[in-house]
Amino acid sequence: MSNGLILAIDQGTTNTKALAFDAGGRVVVSASVPMAVSYPQPGWAEQSATDIWQSVSAVIAKVVASTGPDMDAVAISNQRETIVVWDARTGVPIAPAILWQCRRSAPKCAAIRAAGHAPEIEARTGLGLDPLFPAAKIAWILDNVPGARDAAISGSLRAGTIDTWLLWKLTGGEHATDHSNASRTQLFNTEALTWDPALARIFDVPLTLLPRVRNSDSAFGTVAAGTCALAAGTPVHAMVGDSHAALYGHGVREPGTVKATYGTGSSLMTLTTGRIASRSGLSSTIAWSTSGGLAYALEGNISVSGQAVAFMGELLGLGDPSAVAELAATVTDSNGVVFVPALVGLGAPYWDPDARGIVAGLALGTRPAHLARAAVESVAFQVADVFSAMETDLCTALTRLSADGGAARNDMLMQFQADLIGRPVLRGDLPEVSAAGAAMLAATGLGRSPPSIGGHQREFLPTMSAAQRADVLGRWLDGVGRVLNSDRTTN
Repeated sequence: MSNGLILAIDQGTTNTKALAFDAGGRVVVSASVPMAVSYPQPGWAEQSATDIWQSVSAVIAKVVASTGPDMDAVAISNQRETIVVWDARTGVPIAPAILWQCRRSAPKCAAIRAAGHAPEIEARTGLGLDPLFPAAKIAWILDNVPGARDAAISGSLRAGTIDTWLLWKLTGGEHATDHSNASRTQLFNTEALTWDPALARIFDVPLTLLPRVRNSDSAFGTVAAGTCALAAGTPVHAMVGDSHAALYGHGVREPGTVKATYGTGSSLMTLTTGRIASRSGLSSTIAWSTSGGLAYALEGNISVSGQAVAFMGELLGLGDPSAVAELAATVTDSNGVVFVPALVGLGAPYWDPDARGIVAGLALGTRPAHLARAAVESVAFQVADVFSAMETDLCTALTRLSADGGAARNDMLMQFQADLIGRPVLRGDLPEVSAAGAAMLAATGLGRSPPSIGGHQREFLPTMSAAQRADVLGRWLDGVGRVLNSDRTTN
C-alpha cells in the first residue's frame, strides 16, 4: 500500500543521494553515499557506470529500511553531460561513464570546428562546441572501444545520460530521457525537439543509440521486480538534469530570477521567454517540459568551482574543503592573490579547453590563508562572470541571485558573491534543492499540486564600494587573461 511518499534520487558527481518527500514537501528520510572519480590521464575524468548504479541501489535500500518499499513515485535528478554506453542485450557498460568534466574528446571537437561545423551546431542546439557535451564523447567511445562502432551500427548498443542509464536499470530495459537532458547532448535540435540527423552525421553517432525523449514529468516506466529494494511497479514519474531541477525547486516559473548551484562545478540558469541565441558565451537550453508546456533558459556552466577549493586543500595539505574555508576565514582578503582554477580549461563565458590554472599576485607577505581565500573567491569570481554575461544577453539588469549547493553554505562566499555582483544573494534553508525540484515535477506528473519547498531564505546584501569592486574584478580579469589561449576560436 502506498505511503504517500515520493523518492527523489539525486545522482551527482561526488555523491549519490536519495530523499523521501511527503505530500507537504518535507524530507522524511535521506541517505547518501560518496562517489569516486578516476583521472586516468591529464584532462580525463570518468566513473564506473556499474558503481553509479550500485550507489543508487544502496541509497534506495537505506531509505526503504525506514519507509518501507512502497512509494507513490520515483523522481531522478542527475549530473548532466556524463555519458554511458552499454550492451542492449546484457545491460553491461562497454566503457566507463565519461564525466562532464572530461576533455578526452577535445581533438574530435577541434576537428569538427576546423571543418566549419561549429556555427551550425550552435544554431541547432543552442550549445557552443565543447568537449563538455556528450556527442563527441559518444563518438570517442565508438572509435576507441574495439568493436563498438560495428555494434552501434548493428543496433546492439544503447547510450544515454545518467538519468537514462538509471531508468534502464530500475525498469529492466526502458530507454528514455527527458527534454532537459536531451538538450545537453549536442545531438538534440532544441527548436524542432527531435534528435537531429545532421548533428548525428557531424559527430558520427548513429541515432539508433539514443533514447526516446519525453516530458520531464512523464511516466517513464515502472520499477522491475528484483532490481532494487523498491516495490515492483513503482512508477518513475520524473527525470530532469540537476541544474534544471534546482531552478524548478527554487520555485522559478517566470523569467527574471537567476539561480546558481555551487557544486563540483557550478551552473547559473535563468528562464527566458523563448529560445534565444547567446552573444556572450552562454548556452540556450531547455529548462524542463511538462504537460503544461516547455520552458527555455540561458545557462552558464563553470567547469571547476567547489572542486577548486578541494584542489587547493590538497596543495596546502588540508584535505577537507571545510578546512580550506576555515583557513580562508582567518584573513579579510586574499592580499592580492588570484587563483584562476582552469584545471580542465575554462567554461562559460570563455570556453577555452586549453586554458590551464594559475596563481598570481604572490608576494613575500603571502600566507597559506591568502591562498585558501583566493580559492574560495575564485568560485564567486566565475559566477560573477556568468552573471554579467546573462545581463548582457538579456539586455537588462538582473535583480538577485538564488543560491544552492554545498558551497553555498559558506557565509563568507555568499557575502563575497553579493559584493561582486552588486545584487542580493538569497540562500534557502533546504540544501537538496535539485532532489526537491525533481520530486515537485513528479508530484505534477501524478496530478498533484507541487508543494512549496522554498523555506526560510537568508539574504546577503552587497557592502563593497563600486571602486573596490572594480579593483578586485580587474585583478581577476587580468588573471583570466593570462590563462586564455590567444589563438582560440570562441563560440
